[in-house]
Amino acid sequence: MSMTMTEPKTEIEPTVDADWWRGAVIYQIYPRSFQDQNGDGVGDLVGVTSRLDYVKDLGVDAIWLSPVFTSPMKDFGYDVSNYRDIDPSFGTLEDFDHLVQKAHSLGLKVIIDQVISHSSDKHAWFSESRSSRTNARADWYVWADPNPDGTPPNNWLSIFGGSAWSWDSRRMQYYQHNFLVSQPDLNFHNPDVQDALLGEMRFWLERGVDGFRLDTVNFYFCSLGFENNPVVRVEDFNASTAPAVNPYNFQEHIYDKSRPENLGFLKRLRALMDEYPGKTTVGEIGDSQHQLEIMAQYTSGDDHLHMAYTFDYLGGEFSAKHFRDSIRATESKAPDGWICLAFSNHDVVRHVSRWATHGQEAAFTRLAVTLILSMRGSVCLYQGEELGLKEAELSFADLVDPYGIEFWPEFKGRDGCRTPMVWQTHVRNGAFSTAERTWLPVPAEHLTHAVDTQDGVEGSVLEFYRAMLKFRQANTVLAKGEITLLESAENVLAFTRNFGNERVLCVFNMSAESEEFVIPADMTPHGLDCPGVTAAPMDGEIDLEPFGSYIGRLE
Repeated sequence: MSMTMTEPKTEIEPTVDADWWRGAVIYQIYPRSFQDQNGDGVGDLVGVTSRLDYVKDLGVDAIWLSPVFTSPMKDFGYDVSNYRDIDPSFGTLEDFDHLVQKAHSLGLKVIIDQVISHSSDKHAWFSESRSSRTNARADWYVWADPNPDGTPPNNWLSIFGGSAWSWDSRRMQYYQHNFLVSQPDLNFHNPDVQDALLGEMRFWLERGVDGFRLDTVNFYFCSLGFENNPVVRVEDFNASTAPAVNPYNFQEHIYDKSRPENLGFLKRLRALMDEYPGKTTVGEIGDSQHQLEIMAQYTSGDDHLHMAYTFDYLGGEFSAKHFRDSIRATESKAPDGWICLAFSNHDVVRHVSRWATHGQEAAFTRLAVTLILSMRGSVCLYQGEELGLKEAELSFADLVDPYGIEFWPEFKGRDGCRTPMVWQTHVRNGAFSTAERTWLPVPAEHLTHAVDTQDGVEGSVLEFYRAMLKFRQANTVLAKGEITLLESAENVLAFTRNFGNERVLCVFNMSAESEEFVIPADMTPHGLDCPGVTAAPMDGEIDLEPFGSYIGRLE
Protein backbone atom coordinates (compact mmCIF):
# COMPACT_ATOMS: atom_id res chain seq x y z
CA MET A 1 0.00 0.00 0.00
CA SER A 2 1.43 3.32 -0.97
CA MET A 3 0.85 6.50 0.96
CA THR A 4 0.60 9.97 -0.53
CA MET A 5 2.09 12.64 1.64
CA THR A 6 -0.06 15.76 1.88
CA GLU A 7 1.88 18.91 1.15
CA PRO A 8 1.47 21.64 3.76
CA LYS A 9 -0.91 24.31 2.55
CA THR A 10 0.91 27.49 1.67
CA GLU A 11 -0.91 30.72 2.40
CA ILE A 12 -0.74 32.96 -0.64
CA GLU A 13 -0.35 36.58 0.30
CA PRO A 14 -2.82 38.80 -1.53
CA THR A 15 -1.22 41.24 -3.92
CA VAL A 16 -0.47 44.47 -2.10
CA ASP A 17 -1.31 47.63 -4.01
CA ALA A 18 1.64 49.71 -2.88
CA ASP A 19 0.16 52.80 -4.53
CA TRP A 20 -3.35 52.58 -3.03
CA TRP A 21 -2.79 55.98 -1.39
CA ARG A 22 -2.25 57.78 -4.71
CA GLY A 23 -5.63 59.36 -5.33
CA ALA A 24 -7.23 57.74 -2.27
CA VAL A 25 -10.01 59.50 -0.39
CA ILE A 26 -9.33 59.58 3.36
CA TYR A 27 -12.02 60.35 5.93
CA GLN A 28 -10.67 62.18 8.97
CA ILE A 29 -12.16 61.12 12.28
CA TYR A 30 -11.68 63.32 15.34
CA PRO A 31 -12.30 60.56 17.92
CA ARG A 32 -13.32 62.85 20.80
CA SER A 33 -16.27 64.00 18.71
CA PHE A 34 -17.30 61.04 16.57
CA GLN A 35 -19.20 58.62 18.83
CA ASP A 36 -19.25 58.24 22.60
CA GLN A 37 -20.07 54.64 23.47
CA ASN A 38 -19.60 54.67 27.26
CA GLY A 39 -21.63 57.79 28.00
CA ASP A 40 -18.93 59.98 29.53
CA GLY A 41 -19.38 62.80 26.99
CA VAL A 42 -16.15 62.05 25.11
CA GLY A 43 -15.94 59.99 21.93
CA ASP A 44 -14.03 56.71 22.09
CA LEU A 45 -12.61 53.91 19.95
CA VAL A 46 -15.51 51.55 20.53
CA GLY A 47 -17.76 54.33 19.31
CA VAL A 48 -15.66 54.86 16.19
CA THR A 49 -15.76 51.13 15.45
CA SER A 50 -19.55 51.12 15.76
CA ARG A 51 -19.79 53.77 13.02
CA LEU A 52 -17.35 52.29 10.50
CA ASP A 53 -20.15 50.87 8.36
CA TYR A 54 -21.38 54.44 7.85
CA VAL A 55 -17.87 55.50 6.79
CA LYS A 56 -17.59 52.56 4.40
CA ASP A 57 -20.97 53.44 2.86
CA LEU A 58 -19.69 56.91 2.04
CA GLY A 59 -17.31 55.39 -0.47
CA VAL A 60 -13.95 56.42 0.99
CA ASP A 61 -10.75 54.34 0.95
CA ALA A 62 -9.30 55.00 4.40
CA ILE A 63 -9.79 56.67 7.75
CA TRP A 64 -7.37 59.02 9.51
CA LEU A 65 -7.63 58.95 13.29
CA SER A 66 -6.54 62.06 15.14
CA PRO A 67 -4.31 61.12 18.13
CA VAL A 68 -5.57 58.55 20.63
CA PHE A 69 -2.30 57.98 22.53
CA THR A 70 -1.93 58.46 26.28
CA SER A 71 -1.98 62.20 26.96
CA PRO A 72 -2.76 64.77 29.66
CA MET A 73 -4.94 66.34 26.94
CA LYS A 74 -3.61 69.88 27.29
CA ASP A 75 -3.77 69.95 23.48
CA PHE A 76 -6.33 67.13 23.22
CA GLY A 77 -3.99 64.33 22.24
CA TYR A 78 -1.37 66.30 20.35
CA ASP A 79 0.70 66.17 23.55
CA VAL A 80 1.71 62.53 23.89
CA SER A 81 2.95 61.08 27.18
CA ASN A 82 3.14 57.45 25.99
CA TYR A 83 3.46 56.59 22.31
CA ARG A 84 2.65 52.90 22.82
CA ASP A 85 -0.66 52.99 24.62
CA ILE A 86 -4.19 54.33 24.23
CA ASP A 87 -5.47 57.08 26.48
CA PRO A 88 -8.11 55.67 28.88
CA SER A 89 -10.58 58.31 27.67
CA PHE A 90 -10.52 56.55 24.28
CA GLY A 91 -10.29 52.95 25.48
CA THR A 92 -7.62 50.28 25.35
CA LEU A 93 -5.13 48.72 22.97
CA GLU A 94 -7.61 45.89 22.51
CA ASP A 95 -10.23 48.43 21.43
CA PHE A 96 -7.75 49.84 18.93
CA ASP A 97 -6.93 46.39 17.55
CA HIS A 98 -10.63 45.66 17.15
CA LEU A 99 -11.11 48.94 15.30
CA VAL A 100 -8.30 48.08 12.86
CA GLN A 101 -9.69 44.59 12.37
CA LYS A 102 -13.19 45.91 11.67
CA ALA A 103 -11.88 48.59 9.28
CA HIS A 104 -9.84 46.06 7.35
CA SER A 105 -12.79 43.68 7.13
CA LEU A 106 -14.70 46.52 5.44
CA GLY A 107 -11.84 47.27 3.05
CA LEU A 108 -10.86 50.50 4.83
CA LYS A 109 -7.24 51.42 5.48
CA VAL A 110 -6.31 52.96 8.85
CA ILE A 111 -3.98 55.97 9.10
CA ILE A 112 -3.08 57.30 12.54
CA ASP A 113 -1.82 60.72 13.58
CA GLN A 114 1.81 60.54 14.66
CA VAL A 115 2.97 63.52 16.73
CA ILE A 116 6.73 63.26 17.08
CA SER A 117 8.04 66.82 16.71
CA HIS A 118 7.28 67.21 20.41
CA SER A 119 5.95 65.23 23.33
CA SER A 120 4.04 66.09 26.47
CA ASP A 121 6.05 67.38 29.39
CA LYS A 122 4.56 64.38 31.24
CA HIS A 123 6.41 61.93 29.02
CA ALA A 124 9.02 59.90 30.91
CA TRP A 125 11.66 61.02 28.43
CA PHE A 126 11.18 64.67 29.33
CA SER A 127 10.98 63.98 33.06
CA GLU A 128 14.41 62.40 32.84
CA SER A 129 15.81 65.00 30.45
CA ARG A 130 14.91 67.93 32.69
CA SER A 131 16.28 66.28 35.86
CA SER A 132 19.89 67.25 35.16
CA ARG A 133 22.35 68.20 32.42
CA THR A 134 24.16 64.86 32.65
CA ASN A 135 21.45 62.17 32.59
CA ALA A 136 21.11 59.61 29.78
CA ARG A 137 18.44 61.69 28.03
CA ALA A 138 19.84 65.13 28.84
CA ASP A 139 19.96 66.10 25.15
CA TRP A 140 16.77 64.37 23.98
CA TYR A 141 15.03 67.76 23.94
CA VAL A 142 16.14 71.17 22.70
CA TRP A 143 17.83 72.97 25.60
CA ALA A 144 19.67 76.31 25.48
CA ASP A 145 21.45 78.59 27.94
CA PRO A 146 19.93 82.01 28.64
CA ASN A 147 21.42 85.24 27.39
CA PRO A 148 23.68 86.96 29.93
CA ASP A 149 20.70 89.03 31.07
CA GLY A 150 18.60 85.92 31.66
CA THR A 151 16.35 86.37 28.64
CA PRO A 152 15.61 83.52 26.18
CA PRO A 153 18.38 82.63 23.73
CA ASN A 154 16.64 84.18 20.70
CA ASN A 155 13.42 85.67 19.31
CA TRP A 156 11.68 82.42 18.32
CA LEU A 157 7.93 82.43 18.96
CA SER A 158 5.40 79.78 19.85
CA ILE A 159 2.45 79.34 17.50
CA PHE A 160 0.21 79.29 20.57
CA GLY A 161 1.46 82.70 21.74
CA GLY A 162 4.51 84.16 23.44
CA SER A 163 8.10 82.97 23.39
CA ALA A 164 9.01 79.51 22.13
CA TRP A 165 11.25 79.15 25.18
CA SER A 166 10.37 78.23 28.76
CA TRP A 167 12.67 78.36 31.76
CA ASP A 168 13.40 75.20 33.73
CA SER A 169 14.80 75.79 37.20
CA ARG A 170 16.21 72.26 37.50
CA ARG A 171 18.67 72.68 34.66
CA MET A 172 18.82 76.48 34.76
CA GLN A 173 18.20 76.43 31.03
CA TYR A 174 15.42 77.13 28.56
CA TYR A 175 13.69 74.42 26.57
CA GLN A 176 12.07 74.98 23.20
CA HIS A 177 8.35 74.50 22.54
CA ASN A 178 6.84 75.48 19.20
CA PHE A 179 3.38 75.03 20.70
CA LEU A 180 2.25 74.90 24.35
CA VAL A 181 4.67 75.23 27.24
CA SER A 182 3.67 71.65 28.06
CA GLN A 183 4.81 70.42 24.61
CA PRO A 184 8.63 70.40 24.67
CA ASP A 185 10.35 69.87 21.33
CA LEU A 186 12.37 66.71 20.80
CA ASN A 187 15.97 67.05 19.63
CA PHE A 188 16.12 65.32 16.25
CA HIS A 189 19.83 66.15 15.98
CA ASN A 190 20.36 63.27 18.42
CA PRO A 191 20.39 59.92 16.54
CA ASP A 192 19.12 58.15 19.66
CA VAL A 193 15.97 60.27 19.54
CA GLN A 194 15.43 59.35 15.91
CA ASP A 195 15.93 55.67 16.71
CA ALA A 196 13.47 55.84 19.58
CA LEU A 197 10.77 57.58 17.54
CA LEU A 198 11.14 55.19 14.63
CA GLY A 199 10.77 52.39 17.13
CA GLU A 200 7.50 53.89 18.37
CA MET A 201 6.23 54.00 14.81
CA ARG A 202 7.28 50.41 14.18
CA PHE A 203 5.15 49.40 17.16
CA TRP A 204 2.02 50.61 15.36
CA LEU A 205 3.05 49.20 11.99
CA GLU A 206 3.31 45.81 13.69
CA ARG A 207 -0.23 46.32 15.01
CA GLY A 208 -1.47 46.65 11.45
CA VAL A 209 -1.91 50.36 10.76
CA ASP A 210 -1.66 51.33 7.10
CA GLY A 211 0.14 54.62 7.50
CA PHE A 212 0.79 57.80 9.40
CA ARG A 213 -0.36 61.36 9.15
CA LEU A 214 2.73 63.18 10.41
CA ASP A 215 1.81 66.22 12.44
CA THR A 216 3.98 69.34 11.86
CA VAL A 217 6.47 67.31 9.83
CA ASN A 218 8.63 70.35 9.01
CA PHE A 219 9.10 71.21 12.69
CA TYR A 220 11.37 68.27 13.49
CA PHE A 221 14.67 70.17 13.34
CA CYS A 222 15.78 73.62 14.41
CA SER A 223 19.16 75.30 13.99
CA LEU A 224 21.39 74.59 16.97
CA GLY A 225 23.07 77.93 16.27
CA PHE A 226 19.88 79.45 17.69
CA GLU A 227 20.03 82.42 15.31
CA ASN A 228 17.26 85.03 15.48
CA ASN A 229 14.60 84.68 12.80
CA PRO A 230 14.46 87.69 10.46
CA VAL A 231 11.42 89.92 10.15
CA VAL A 232 9.14 88.81 7.33
CA ARG A 233 8.94 91.21 4.41
CA VAL A 234 5.61 92.97 3.96
CA GLU A 235 5.15 91.49 0.49
CA ASP A 236 5.71 87.97 1.87
CA PHE A 237 3.30 88.29 4.81
CA ASN A 238 1.03 85.26 4.87
CA ALA A 239 -1.27 84.25 7.71
CA SER A 240 -2.00 80.71 6.49
CA THR A 241 -0.04 78.95 9.22
CA ALA A 242 -1.32 81.05 12.12
CA PRO A 243 -4.26 83.47 12.45
CA ALA A 244 -3.60 87.04 11.33
CA VAL A 245 -3.69 88.35 14.93
CA ASN A 246 -0.80 86.08 15.91
CA PRO A 247 2.66 87.76 15.97
CA TYR A 248 4.11 84.40 14.85
CA ASN A 249 3.41 85.66 11.32
CA PHE A 250 5.83 88.56 11.71
CA GLN A 251 8.90 86.34 11.44
CA GLU A 252 10.36 84.37 8.56
CA HIS A 253 10.85 81.01 10.23
CA ILE A 254 14.10 79.92 8.67
CA TYR A 255 15.93 78.80 11.81
CA ASP A 256 13.23 77.22 14.01
CA LYS A 257 11.70 74.89 11.39
CA SER A 258 11.90 73.59 7.80
CA ARG A 259 15.59 72.83 8.20
CA PRO A 260 17.54 70.91 5.52
CA GLU A 261 18.56 68.24 8.04
CA ASN A 262 14.97 66.99 8.00
CA LEU A 263 15.48 65.34 4.61
CA GLY A 264 17.92 62.86 6.13
CA PHE A 265 15.45 61.81 8.80
CA LEU A 266 12.63 61.47 6.27
CA LYS A 267 14.83 59.04 4.33
CA ARG A 268 15.21 56.97 7.49
CA LEU A 269 11.47 57.09 8.04
CA ARG A 270 10.77 56.03 4.45
CA ALA A 271 13.21 53.13 4.81
CA LEU A 272 11.16 51.95 7.79
CA MET A 273 7.91 52.28 5.86
CA ASP A 274 9.33 50.35 2.92
CA GLU A 275 9.81 47.35 5.21
CA TYR A 276 6.00 47.16 5.30
CA PRO A 277 4.62 47.05 1.73
CA GLY A 278 1.54 49.12 1.09
CA LYS A 279 2.02 51.53 4.02
CA THR A 280 1.96 55.28 3.48
CA THR A 281 2.87 58.64 4.98
CA VAL A 282 1.27 62.05 4.64
CA GLY A 283 3.11 64.96 6.18
CA GLU A 284 1.47 68.17 7.41
CA ILE A 285 3.58 71.12 6.25
CA GLY A 286 3.01 74.36 8.10
CA ASP A 287 5.15 77.02 6.46
CA SER A 288 3.43 80.06 5.01
CA GLN A 289 6.37 81.34 2.96
CA HIS A 290 7.90 78.15 1.56
CA GLN A 291 5.39 75.33 1.76
CA LEU A 292 5.40 74.38 -1.92
CA GLU A 293 9.17 74.24 -2.06
CA ILE A 294 9.17 72.12 1.09
CA MET A 295 6.45 69.87 -0.29
CA ALA A 296 8.57 69.32 -3.40
CA GLN A 297 11.59 68.38 -1.29
CA TYR A 298 9.63 66.13 1.04
CA THR A 299 7.69 64.16 -1.60
CA SER A 300 9.97 64.06 -4.64
CA GLY A 301 11.44 60.70 -5.59
CA ASP A 302 10.70 57.48 -3.75
CA ASP A 303 12.80 57.91 -0.63
CA HIS A 304 10.94 60.60 1.34
CA LEU A 305 7.24 61.05 2.17
CA HIS A 306 4.58 59.56 -0.05
CA MET A 307 2.48 62.74 0.03
CA ALA A 308 2.20 66.09 1.81
CA TYR A 309 -0.74 67.86 3.37
CA THR A 310 -0.51 71.61 2.87
CA PHE A 311 -2.54 74.69 3.78
CA ASP A 312 -3.22 75.88 0.21
CA TYR A 313 -6.94 75.16 0.41
CA LEU A 314 -7.39 75.36 4.17
CA GLY A 315 -7.20 79.12 3.80
CA GLY A 316 -7.23 81.71 1.05
CA GLU A 317 -10.28 82.65 -0.96
CA PHE A 318 -12.63 80.44 -2.90
CA SER A 319 -11.87 81.86 -6.31
CA ALA A 320 -10.78 80.52 -9.66
CA LYS A 321 -7.64 82.64 -9.43
CA HIS A 322 -6.57 81.22 -6.05
CA PHE A 323 -7.08 77.65 -7.25
CA ARG A 324 -5.40 78.29 -10.62
CA ASP A 325 -2.40 79.88 -8.92
CA SER A 326 -2.11 77.05 -6.38
CA ILE A 327 -2.44 74.30 -8.99
CA ARG A 328 0.06 76.01 -11.30
CA ALA A 329 2.56 76.50 -8.47
CA THR A 330 2.19 72.90 -7.29
CA GLU A 331 2.67 71.48 -10.77
CA SER A 332 5.71 73.65 -11.50
CA LYS A 333 7.48 73.39 -8.14
CA ALA A 334 6.61 69.79 -7.25
CA PRO A 335 6.00 68.03 -10.58
CA ASP A 336 6.75 64.55 -9.22
CA GLY A 337 5.43 65.18 -5.72
CA TRP A 338 1.97 64.25 -4.52
CA ILE A 339 -0.40 66.52 -2.61
CA CYS A 340 -3.14 65.56 -0.18
CA LEU A 341 -6.05 67.97 -0.66
CA ALA A 342 -8.40 69.17 2.05
CA PHE A 343 -10.86 72.04 2.45
CA SER A 344 -11.61 71.40 6.15
CA ASN A 345 -9.98 69.70 9.12
CA HIS A 346 -9.81 69.84 12.92
CA ASP A 347 -7.70 73.03 12.93
CA VAL A 348 -9.54 75.44 10.64
CA VAL A 349 -12.98 77.01 10.25
CA ARG A 350 -15.24 74.63 8.30
CA HIS A 351 -15.13 75.53 4.63
CA VAL A 352 -18.88 76.14 4.24
CA SER A 353 -18.60 78.95 6.81
CA ARG A 354 -15.27 80.14 5.49
CA TRP A 355 -16.19 80.36 1.83
CA ALA A 356 -20.00 80.31 1.39
CA THR A 357 -20.51 83.92 2.47
CA HIS A 358 -22.82 84.57 -0.52
CA GLY A 359 -25.75 82.67 0.97
CA GLN A 360 -25.91 79.99 -1.72
CA GLU A 361 -24.73 77.25 0.61
CA ALA A 362 -26.43 74.30 -1.08
CA ALA A 363 -25.00 75.01 -4.55
CA PHE A 364 -21.59 75.87 -3.08
CA THR A 365 -21.39 72.67 -1.03
CA ARG A 366 -22.06 70.53 -4.07
CA LEU A 367 -19.56 72.43 -6.20
CA ALA A 368 -16.88 72.22 -3.50
CA VAL A 369 -16.95 68.42 -3.22
CA THR A 370 -17.22 68.01 -7.00
CA LEU A 371 -14.15 70.19 -7.35
CA ILE A 372 -11.96 68.55 -4.70
CA LEU A 373 -12.78 65.07 -6.01
CA SER A 374 -11.79 66.18 -9.52
CA MET A 375 -8.43 67.74 -8.68
CA ARG A 376 -5.07 65.99 -8.85
CA GLY A 377 -4.07 64.50 -5.52
CA SER A 378 -5.36 62.40 -2.69
CA VAL A 379 -8.26 63.85 -0.70
CA CYS A 380 -9.02 64.25 2.99
CA LEU A 381 -12.65 64.76 3.96
CA TYR A 382 -13.34 65.92 7.51
CA GLN A 383 -16.11 64.33 9.55
CA GLY A 384 -19.37 66.24 9.19
CA GLU A 385 -18.55 68.03 5.96
CA GLU A 386 -20.58 65.37 4.14
CA LEU A 387 -23.55 66.73 6.11
CA GLY A 388 -22.86 70.33 5.08
CA LEU A 389 -22.02 71.34 8.66
CA LYS A 390 -20.99 74.92 9.30
CA GLU A 391 -18.64 76.21 11.97
CA ALA A 392 -20.30 76.11 15.38
CA GLU A 393 -20.73 79.42 17.18
CA LEU A 394 -19.55 78.90 20.77
CA SER A 395 -19.38 81.25 23.71
CA PHE A 396 -16.11 81.96 25.48
CA ALA A 397 -17.39 79.90 28.43
CA ASP A 398 -17.69 76.85 26.16
CA LEU A 399 -14.11 77.03 24.87
CA VAL A 400 -11.55 74.40 25.84
CA ASP A 401 -8.97 75.04 23.10
CA PRO A 402 -5.96 76.88 24.60
CA TYR A 403 -5.28 78.48 21.22
CA GLY A 404 -8.70 80.13 21.08
CA ILE A 405 -8.59 81.14 24.73
CA GLU A 406 -5.25 82.89 24.13
CA PHE A 407 -6.36 84.93 21.10
CA TRP A 408 -10.09 85.44 21.81
CA PRO A 409 -12.15 87.17 20.47
CA GLU A 410 -10.43 88.01 17.17
CA PHE A 411 -9.50 84.34 16.81
CA LYS A 412 -11.97 81.93 18.36
CA GLY A 413 -9.79 78.86 18.18
CA ARG A 414 -10.52 75.40 16.86
CA ASP A 415 -13.45 74.30 19.00
CA GLY A 416 -16.01 75.46 16.44
CA CYS A 417 -14.95 72.77 13.97
CA ARG A 418 -14.53 70.06 16.63
CA THR A 419 -18.05 69.82 18.03
CA PRO A 420 -19.65 66.35 18.15
CA MET A 421 -20.93 64.55 15.08
CA VAL A 422 -24.73 64.57 14.74
CA TRP A 423 -26.36 61.26 13.92
CA GLN A 424 -30.05 61.66 14.88
CA THR A 425 -32.11 64.84 15.12
CA HIS A 426 -34.52 64.01 17.94
CA VAL A 427 -32.12 62.14 20.23
CA ARG A 428 -30.11 63.69 23.07
CA ASN A 429 -26.84 65.17 21.83
CA GLY A 430 -27.67 64.09 18.29
CA ALA A 431 -27.07 60.46 19.38
CA PHE A 432 -23.38 61.25 19.84
CA SER A 433 -23.57 60.59 23.59
CA THR A 434 -26.06 59.84 26.34
CA ALA A 435 -24.14 62.10 28.76
CA GLU A 436 -25.78 65.08 30.42
CA ARG A 437 -22.92 67.24 29.18
CA THR A 438 -20.57 66.54 26.28
CA TRP A 439 -16.97 67.77 26.14
CA LEU A 440 -18.09 70.40 23.63
CA PRO A 441 -21.76 71.29 23.18
CA VAL A 442 -23.77 69.88 20.29
CA PRO A 443 -24.97 72.93 18.30
CA ALA A 444 -28.73 73.08 17.84
CA GLU A 445 -28.27 74.25 14.25
CA HIS A 446 -26.30 71.08 13.48
CA LEU A 447 -29.16 68.81 14.53
CA THR A 448 -31.19 69.78 11.47
CA HIS A 449 -28.34 68.36 9.34
CA ALA A 450 -28.04 65.06 11.24
CA VAL A 451 -27.37 61.85 9.34
CA ASP A 452 -30.92 60.55 9.81
CA THR A 453 -32.37 63.65 8.12
CA GLN A 454 -30.27 63.05 4.99
CA ASP A 455 -29.71 59.31 4.72
CA GLY A 456 -31.58 58.05 1.66
CA VAL A 457 -33.03 61.50 0.94
CA GLU A 458 -32.64 62.37 -2.70
CA GLY A 459 -30.87 65.70 -3.17
CA SER A 460 -29.38 65.80 0.34
CA VAL A 461 -25.75 66.80 0.84
CA LEU A 462 -24.95 63.37 2.27
CA GLU A 463 -26.36 61.53 -0.73
CA PHE A 464 -24.56 63.94 -3.05
CA TYR A 465 -21.23 63.13 -1.37
CA ARG A 466 -21.93 59.42 -1.70
CA ALA A 467 -22.77 59.82 -5.38
CA MET A 468 -19.65 61.89 -6.11
CA LEU A 469 -17.41 59.43 -4.28
CA LYS A 470 -18.92 56.58 -6.28
CA PHE A 471 -18.35 58.57 -9.48
CA ARG A 472 -14.68 59.14 -8.60
CA GLN A 473 -14.21 55.43 -7.84
CA ALA A 474 -15.64 54.57 -11.26
CA ASN A 475 -13.31 57.01 -13.06
CA THR A 476 -9.67 56.22 -12.30
CA VAL A 477 -8.59 59.25 -14.32
CA LEU A 478 -9.84 61.52 -11.51
CA ALA A 479 -7.87 59.65 -8.86
CA LYS A 480 -4.63 59.00 -10.69
CA GLY A 481 -4.47 61.32 -13.69
CA GLU A 482 -2.28 64.29 -14.53
CA ILE A 483 -3.79 67.78 -14.59
CA THR A 484 -3.50 70.50 -17.22
CA LEU A 485 -4.97 73.96 -16.68
CA LEU A 486 -6.94 75.60 -19.49
CA GLU A 487 -7.56 79.23 -20.34
CA SER A 488 -10.88 80.41 -19.01
CA ALA A 489 -12.85 83.42 -17.83
CA GLU A 490 -11.83 85.07 -14.57
CA ASN A 491 -14.38 83.23 -12.42
CA VAL A 492 -14.07 79.86 -14.17
CA LEU A 493 -11.60 77.12 -13.30
CA ALA A 494 -11.01 74.63 -16.13
CA PHE A 495 -8.59 71.77 -16.53
CA THR A 496 -8.19 68.36 -18.11
CA ARG A 497 -7.29 65.15 -16.30
CA ASN A 498 -5.31 62.57 -18.26
CA PHE A 499 -4.56 58.93 -17.40
CA GLY A 500 -3.54 56.38 -20.01
CA ASN A 501 -6.04 56.63 -22.83
CA GLU A 502 -8.59 58.44 -20.66
CA ARG A 503 -9.03 62.19 -20.79
CA VAL A 504 -11.73 64.30 -19.18
CA LEU A 505 -12.61 67.99 -19.19
CA CYS A 506 -13.53 69.59 -15.86
CA VAL A 507 -15.06 73.09 -15.71
CA PHE A 508 -16.23 74.92 -12.57
CA ASN A 509 -17.97 78.25 -12.11
CA MET A 510 -16.65 79.50 -8.78
CA SER A 511 -18.87 82.55 -8.56
CA ALA A 512 -22.46 83.44 -7.67
CA GLU A 513 -23.10 84.69 -11.24
CA SER A 514 -23.66 82.77 -14.48
CA GLU A 515 -20.52 82.22 -16.57
CA GLU A 516 -19.51 80.79 -19.95
CA PHE A 517 -16.61 78.56 -20.94
CA VAL A 518 -15.46 78.47 -24.55
CA ILE A 519 -14.49 74.89 -25.45
CA PRO A 520 -11.06 74.72 -27.15
CA ALA A 521 -11.35 73.95 -30.85
CA ASP A 522 -9.47 70.65 -30.52
CA MET A 523 -11.85 69.28 -27.88
CA THR A 524 -15.19 67.53 -28.23
CA PRO A 525 -16.43 66.63 -24.77
CA HIS A 526 -19.13 64.05 -24.12
CA GLY A 527 -21.02 64.38 -20.85
CA LEU A 528 -20.53 61.80 -18.13
CA ASP A 529 -23.15 60.64 -15.68
CA CYS A 530 -21.68 62.83 -12.95
CA PRO A 531 -23.97 64.03 -10.12
CA GLY A 532 -22.11 67.35 -10.03
CA VAL A 533 -22.78 68.29 -13.65
CA THR A 534 -25.23 71.16 -14.11
CA ALA A 535 -24.32 72.21 -17.65
CA ALA A 536 -23.93 70.80 -21.17
CA PRO A 537 -21.92 71.88 -24.25
CA MET A 538 -23.81 73.86 -26.88
CA ASP A 539 -22.42 75.60 -29.96
CA GLY A 540 -18.84 75.36 -28.70
CA GLU A 541 -19.64 76.79 -25.28
CA ILE A 542 -20.67 75.60 -21.85
CA ASP A 543 -23.15 77.83 -20.02
CA LEU A 544 -22.56 77.50 -16.29
CA GLU A 545 -25.12 78.50 -13.71
CA PRO A 546 -23.87 80.01 -10.41
CA PHE A 547 -21.55 77.44 -8.78
CA GLY A 548 -22.27 75.12 -11.69
CA SER A 549 -19.91 72.54 -13.13
CA TYR A 550 -19.32 70.33 -16.14
CA ILE A 551 -17.32 67.09 -16.43
CA GLY A 552 -17.10 65.40 -19.82
CA ARG A 553 -15.03 62.72 -21.49
CA LEU A 554 -12.76 63.75 -24.35
CA GLU A 555 -12.46 61.32 -27.25
